[in-house]
Amino acid sequence: MADFFDHITEKHAEFIAEQPMFFTATACASGRINLSPKGNDSFRVISPNLCGYIDMGGSGNETAAHIKNDGRITVMFNSFTRNPLIYRLYGKGRVVRPGHNEFADLRKQFPAELPARQIVLIDVESTQTSCGYAVPLANDMVSRDTLVKWVEKKGETVIREYEQKNNLKSIDGFDTGLND
Repeated sequence: MADFFDHITEKHAEFIAEQPMFFTATACASGRINLSPKGNDSFRVISPNLCGYIDMGGSGNETAAHIKNDGRITVMFNSFTRNPLIYRLYGKGRVVRPGHNEFADLRKQFPAELPARQIVLIDVESTQTSCGYAVPLANDMVSRDTLVKWVEKKGETVIREYEQKNNLKSIDGFDTGLND
């Protein structure tokens, strides 16, 4: 049976901190729905109704485009241990990029070694728990450092060029706001 809450409880914040990965889902009124796996200790609960994660970059920038054009975001955490639980956050997203006023203070809450194209914040409107009985056990999850190493190897200038070439528009042609 699902239970709903209007904020992230302390117990749920502890559950979030224990999870090795999470998923984000966003969409616009038209076009594709985006569902992305995330990891690397990149998520933080900032307050009962505010949380966020370091977006390290990648082949696309769908989440930012959807947030700019619609705002809705759902984040899902699964327990992969003996204690089954699924926990979802529903809210409105906003993107904070390097150079924005909030970025430096927010950045301090995340591991320094994680590269940050942007920070995605979620203003939490509601949360939901559900059983997770069908989620498989996967106790041996280990974080990958492949993206971190790729960014380090390329260097900031090459990464910014890559973002300008590949991350300005979503796959459906929506502006990601990367140059805002």
